[in-house]
Amino acid sequence: MAKKDYYEILGISKGASDDEIKKAYRKEAVKYHPDKNPGDKSAEEKFKNATEAYEILKDAQKRAQYDRYGHAAFDGGAAGGYGGFGGAAGFDISDALRAFMNDFGGDSVFGDLFGSGRGRRGRGPAGAARGQDLQLRVALSLEEIATGVKKTFKLKRKDKCNSCGGSGSKSGKRNVCSNCNGSGRVRHIANSFFGQVIQESVCPTCHGEGYVVADPCTSCGGSGLESVETTVDVDIPAGVAEGNYLNVPGKGNAGQGGGSAGDLIVLIQEKSHEFFKRHGVDLVCEINISFSEAALGTSKTIPTLEGKVNLKVPAGTQSEKIFRLRGKGLPVVHGRERGDILVQIHLQTPQKLNREAKNLFQQLETLGL
Repeated sequence: MAKKDYYEILGISKGASDDEIKKAYRKEAVKYHPDKNPGDKSAEEKFKNATEAYEILKDAQKRAQYDRYGHAAFDGGAAGGYGGFGGAAGFDISDALRAFMNDFGGDSVFGDLFGSGRGRRGRGPAGAARGQDLQLRVALSLEEIATGVKKTFKLKRKDKCNSCGGSGSKSGKRNVCSNCNGSGRVRHIANSFFGQVIQESVCPTCHGEGYVVADPCTSCGGSGLESVETTVDVDIPAGVAEGNYLNVPGKGNAGQGGGSAGDLIVLIQEKSHEFFKRHGVDLVCEINISFSEAALGTSKTIPTLEGKVNLKVPAGTQSEKIFRLRGKGLPVVHGRERGDILVQIHLQTPQKLNREAKNLFQQLETLGL
């Protein structure tokens, strides 16, 4: 399937300025961000595509390549093909979220929602690769969401090998890769439809690390990493919702060769509640009342997430009437506002009547009630 034009994705012309490109991307990213569209795969795809387009068009060199060769410039089929990030098959929603937070984490409408952006950190010495992000899911009750909660997780991750200190070598010595001279990248001259071109890729000898180990550590096999089990404390703020995520910097896998560690991404899920249904920051519930209670008025005890309250149902209340308990819903994340509890009334029709009750209803019928 042909990829959509990057300018068309952002709704801009080919002559758009850098500022116009940035504004167009921010508009699309805010509209389709997963935090605002939890569970919406279509919105997620649009967010990913908009971010991919922005990552190319914001860079003058990449933009020039794209204007000249189109998507082929990043698929290894044009001069200086970039491959990897931006325009290639490996770009996924995790890349898009990191790129968005890297550029807009400080001033986006999400306001660095959970207090830690997902910007890319340095790659470490000799081009050492950043460690992989780890993901875990946590299911929260409405009560936990209402107050916020601290969770402790057991986590299996890759950390620096204790035996070699992360170097991957018995002696701790590393040799500069002779194939790439320590850059971690190699260039190849190839012929394509566009003529003779230079392609750059990860060095196959050192796998992009820029060095090789002559005497591999027997504990880690030369990788410099070993599997460990650790615990991580995560403070989850009140008001989170299904599809939100928290980013815990540096708690992912360690990077090889001294590369910075990846992040731990905690994905929020919600447990179903026996009484309430959630609608944003509001909570909706239903109660049944009898005909006589509706006609004469009554008082009902309503459970909330903070205790029980009395709801006064006035005389003459009709079925499906909705009452609002203000400020008894969920809080806004990092805000002072709270939602409401909406109580919907249902009139409960008796299914079996004894003789006395039946006579009473017949008398009410004669009165037109």
